[in-house]
This record gives sequence, C-alpha cells and structure tokens, in this order.
Amino acid sequence: MISSVLVANRGEIACRVFRTCADLGIRTVAVHSDADENALHARVADTAVRLPGAAPADTYLRGDLVVKAALAAGADAVHPGYGFLSENADFARAVLDAGLVWIGPPPQAIEAMASKTRAKRLLGIEPLHEVTDADLPVLVKAAAGGGGRGMRIVRRLDELPAALESARAEAASAFGDGEVFVEPYLEHGRHVEVQILADTHGTVWPLGTRDCSLQRRHQKVIEEAPAPGLTKQLAEELRTLAVRAARAVSYTGAGTVEFLVAGGRAHFLEMNTRLQVEHPVTEAVFGLDLVAEQIRVAEGHALDKVPPRARGHAVEARLYAEDPARDWAPQTGTLHRLAVPGGVRLDTGYTDGDPIGVHYDPMLAKVVAHAPTRAEAVRRLAGALESAAIHGPRTNRDLLVRSLRHPEFTAARMDTGFYDRHLGELTEPAPDPLAPLAAALADAHGRSRFGGWRNVPSQPQVKRYEMDGEEHEVRYRHTRNGLAADGVRVVHADARLVVLEADGVRRRFEVARYGDQVHVGTARLTALPRFPDPTAQLAPGSLVAPMPGTVVRLAEGLAEGATVRAGQGLIWVEAMKMQHRIAAPAAGTLTALHVEPGQQVEPGTVLAVVQETSS
Repeated sequence: MISSVLVANRGEIACRVFRTCADLGIRTVAVHSDADENALHARVADTAVRLPGAAPADTYLRGDLVVKAALAAGADAVHPGYGFLSENADFARAVLDAGLVWIGPPPQAIEAMASKTRAKRLLGIEPLHEVTDADLPVLVKAAAGGGGRGMRIVRRLDELPAALESARAEAASAFGDGEVFVEPYLEHGRHVEVQILADTHGTVWPLGTRDCSLQRRHQKVIEEAPAPGLTKQLAEELRTLAVRAARAVSYTGAGTVEFLVAGGRAHFLEMNTRLQVEHPVTEAVFGLDLVAEQIRVAEGHALDKVPPRARGHAVEARLYAEDPARDWAPQTGTLHRLAVPGGVRLDTGYTDGDPIGVHYDPMLAKVVAHAPTRAEAVRRLAGALESAAIHGPRTNRDLLVRSLRHPEFTAARMDTGFYDRHLGELTEPAPDPLAPLAAALADAHGRSRFGGWRNVPSQPQVKRYEMDGEEHEVRYRHTRNGLAADGVRVVHADARLVVLEADGVRRRFEVARYGDQVHVGTARLTALPRFPDPTAQLAPGSLVAPMPGTVVRLAEGLAEGATVRAGQGLIWVEAMKMQHRIAAPAAGTLTALHVEPGQQVEPGTVLAVVQETSS
C-alpha cells in the first residue's frame, strides 16, 4: 500500500492531488523551485523539498532532482500531475529504478504515445513529409507536450519557415523537446476526447466524452462532459477507438485520447498519457475521483468490469491572469482575493495574497459546475464566474462569462473556430458607467464625515480613474446629508459597499481597494492622479514589454536604421513558457533598439522605437 506520495509538479494540480491523498490518509511531499518556496502547494503538503540549482522555469523538468527529493523525504510513490515530466518515459523509468511506485502508465506506453508522430504511426497515420500550396492551411505542432505551446497555423507557404522556427523554440523551452511536425489544419472541426482508465488486469474503462472546442491560440478555455450533439454511433466509435489505442500500448492508469470531429468523422489527434487539466468534468459526471483511481491502479487493484454510469452534465472554465487589451499578455502581481460562490467546484494553486509570478503558466483556477442538464450547468457556471470576487491582475473572466452565454455555445453549435469568429465581440469593453463614481464615493467615506462640507456651495470633489483603457472623471459633493452626486441618489456609501439609485433602479456595488487598484464588482479600475504627469509620455512608435520576461530573439538583421513593415515581428519575449511577438505598429524606420537576446525586461520597458513613414 502506498503511504506517501511526492507530486512532481506545482500549483493547481499538485494541490488537487494532495487533496485526494489527504482524503485517503496518504502523506504528501511537495517539491518547489526557489520562486515557489512560499507557493500554496509547498505550504499545504506535509513535507516540502527544495529543488536546487536549476533556473525557476526549468526546475520541474529536472527528473534527477525530483527522484532524489522523493528518496530524501521518504516517499514511496510519485505522481507526475500534468505538464512538465508527466509524459517523460525516462523520468518514469528513473522513478521505478529508484524503487518507487510510479502513479502513471508504463514507460513503454508513454514512449509510444508521448510523441504525436510516433502515436500516429502506431495507428497507421503518417504526418505530412512535404508541404505544398495544395495542403494549406496546415498546423505546425510540437511532437511532445500540449497546452497550445509549440503550435502555429500556416496559411501561406512563405510563412512556414518562421512558423517552424518559433514552434521549435517554444516546444524546446516548454517540454525540453524541440521536435515539431506538420498536419492538415481543419478549420471548423470540434475537439472531442475520451477519458480512459485502465488497470493491470486487462480492464479498460472509456469514461465518456468531453468537448474542448473553445480554444484560443490552441489552448483550451472551456470544456464540458459529455460532448453535446454527437450521434450515438459516433460517440460509440470514439469510445471504441480510445480503448483500441489504450490496448495497443498495454496502457494502465488514466489517459485521454483526443480527436478532431468534422463532417461526422473522427480524426485521431493524440493520446495524452496523463491526467488532463479538464479531468474534473468527467469526475463530476461519473461521480469518480480519478486521482484516487490512479492510486488504486498503481497499487494493483482491479477495476470493476463495468464502469459507473454517467449522470448529468458538467462544464469547466479556465480562469487565467491575462489582459485582453494587451493581446492577452500574461499578467503578474498579487492575487488579493479569489472567492467563488458555493455550488461550484474551485481548483486552484493560489490563495488570497499570493503572488502571480512570471515563470509559470498564468492559470489561476478552474471553476466547474455540474447539473442535471447542460443548460443548467452552463447557467450555473456563468453566474458563479460573474459574481466571483477576483481581485488582482486582469483576467479572462469577462470572456468566460460572455462565451458561456453566447447563443452559438448555448445551442452547442461551437467548433474550434469559435474564437476566430467571435473573439472581438466577446472582448469588446463594456464599462459600467457608475463604477468610477462608486469607487470615488467608497474612497471618500474613509475621510472625516464633514471634512469636505462647506456652509456655502463650493466646487465638487474630482477623482479620475482608468477603466478598460479609458479615463473617467467623476465629481461628487459632501453635504449636510452625506455624499451626493449629480444624476443619481446615493442611498448608502461606506468603504466596502456603495448603493446608488438611478432612474428608479437601485444597484449595489461591492468595493475593494489595494493601493491605486480598485475593484468595483467585476470592474477593475486604476486610480489616477488628479493632475497627470506631463513627462510620462512615451515617444511615438515606442514598443514596450507587455509583461516581465526574457528577450529570446530579434528579427533577422534587426538594427537601428532598419526599414520595417507594419505588423512585422521585431522582438520575441518569453514569459510563462510562451513566446510573445512584439510587432512594428506601422511601416517605418527603427530609430532605437534597447534590448538584446537574453535580456530580462519588466512591464513597460521600452524595447525599441519605430518612426512611422510619413504618407
């Protein structure tokens, strides 16, 4: 019997595995980088071991250090989580060679399926060996790993070399393997997958389907189980193919077989030999704890011959720290508060007050709703996200809520091109016109009750805020009856709650302030000085770093004086294991270049300046 489990991972998945281990009475061991010394997963484990030496971004890829940590802490088993070393056959072998239990599939099964090219060949599918105009569009894809990293869509043949180069670099950084391949890109398919669970006694459970079609930059955003709208015949075909893939490599443990469904046909994509990020929707529908089942399989227990029955529908949304106004750049800073209403499941690696760093994936949490019907589950999840308190860096919360309520999604007519068609409308700012006033009134409440009151009429108090990229100026007055503002009635105002009545409609605003950052309901505002600093202007054409990171490359031949095209990629900054392309805002001349590869940059750092060509 397993008595102590080390999780070779961090963040949300480490916390999630520890939760099950605690329920089973199993001791837990965390590993952490220097950057994660005070991270939640390191705090909640019974024992935490520092992984020395490696840079923070690479720490969790050092299998030798992880095995040493397990032995030093007295663990007798290792759970890999997802990402990092979870699909690394050599790491699985090293765990087994050290006399530890590996809570995952056999190394040979990982090896057979971890490379998407080898997996396809195993099932008789050959990747493209040569690309011509007739094959376009195509998808350049990392052979190892997932999560949208190392993937590029190519629509013109002359874009292929650059796409290959950037995909290789991103894949090597994220997975330690720069192999990529090319396959046809199907524009309007659905991403459907089958969860499997197999024991060492020959039983394989196909635990229904999941739809993960809502993806941005090939990264899943919303997932659900079961996949809606499949014919009975197609759903059965998917389950049969998934079991066949598992049996082909003598698979054991939890895994996922992924397909692209288009035109009523299933096209094999890959098999993920690990637990998926979206596994909670399957757990909700089948009433299972997949981590507990993984542990039982690793201990040699047999599964029942017949899997449990599915009940109801579950939907999951991934909450990310990213700024839609800055091309979805990952955000860092302090997560002051994360609170989601009851009735939904919250899986997270953060708690209030934790810092969000630059080294790792910007996912803050997964929020999951389960209900008897799809419509109920979707409505419950949208409502929970909308009313959640998420205070700190900007997030994709509004995108999630609007996506869940979009008629194409509610009618289950979505495909992988959903955000290609709708991202603009779903991210169009919709500022609440009363939010800045509520912020100002809450701030004013903390002062002396009559500190601003005068016996004769005087000028109103003025405050300025930035919200959704726009500046808002609000005015209010102190009166003998309290705070007042034109056009509304101030029903109540204190530092945390403001109640306003406009046109006979009364609204409540919960307010929280952290320095110059103010959260009013779901709105995020920045308090501005009353008199702007005239010296704070950037030179026209300045290219600034959207987030802290490392400059990994410059465009070939880029130097001061170079002529650049509008939209041309000039500088690539790596942050949170993804490369972000900084492009020329207009055609012109590069008049300044302030960075070089390997240089660390902070948000707002001026990287270069492009002087626009006069028309």
